[in-house]
Amino acid sequence: MTGIRRYILRLALLVAAFVVIGTTNVEAQHTLSLTGGTGISMARFYPSEVTKLLWGSENFGLSWRYYSPKPRFVGAFGLDLEYLERGFKLGYTYTSEWVGEGDGRREIRHYQYYTRRVNSIMLPIVWQPHVYLAKNRLRIYLDAALVLSYNISSSYEYENDRYPGGKYEWKIPRDNRFGYGLAGGLGFSVLIKQVEIGLRARYNFGYSDILKNRNKYYSSTTDGRENPFYYSPLRSPMDNINVSFTLGWRFNKAGFEEWWVPRRKKEARLKNFNFSEQSGAANAPSGGRSSSGGSRPSAGNSRPTTPRR
Repeated sequence: MTGIRRYILRLALLVAAFVVIGTTNVEAQHTLSLTGGTGISMARFYPSEVTKLLWGSENFGLSWRYYSPKPRFVGAFGLDLEYLERGFKLGYTYTSEWVGEGDGRREIRHYQYYTRRVNSIMLPIVWQPHVYLAKNRLRIYLDAALVLSYNISSSYEYENDRYPGGKYEWKIPRDNRFGYGLAGGLGFSVLIKQVEIGLRARYNFGYSDILKNRNKYYSSTTDGRENPFYYSPLRSPMDNINVSFTLGWRFNKAGFEEWWVPRRKKEARLKNFNFSEQSGAANAPSGGRSSSGGSRPSAGNSRPTTPRR
């Protein structure tokens, strides 16, 4: 875990350095933020399995937002680079307890759980509409993102001590390293000069599967204790709900004041069209009387007619 965090920190510092160098003399608004928090993870299996939430999924990373300098453009475009812990808890075995008598007799199952944790690099491509309140000192926003991911490593453990856990060994025929999904959320930021301090909640909805389906990897009977499934599920996407603190720096303070600049009206819109004036100008004689003193011939005499037979 320490090695992964060191790698992410170095990558984040490198990205931050490029952003700082490239945004020193810009007119648009750029914001660079550090994020960190915790949340819960889960998986959606088909056919369905007995699962429960996995708490304590850490996340931290770097967030960049770009605000256009043009007036009336409300929102931001940005990228996030995050380290995210994901996973699930699967009921792999159970003991039965029968309660009641006669027709009311029923079974209560007490499950023991297999826990899988996955360490992932997430790259959300974010659109962030927002509004300002409290004299532009409070920004409230929504998040909508397309998320790409790469699974670095994984571990597993069993609730029963007779089967200890360990490092999860990835297999190309069985496991998916790359993933994709959608994300949505909301948050707020308090603006203190060029500093942003805020809180964000985000739901990551996975579309890709952590395990390849049984058409590609049907039987798991030859696997070790790292794989609790006898047969691979048809679907196995993972979801996350995370709450993160944000600490950001705005590189152009004037960028936030440009939202309220009134739009200039085009000159064509300022003119009022006068139909009678335009029609009168079209019917007026172009040259008045001719040099011989005669008037312009009428339309009836302008073209000779051919007599009918």
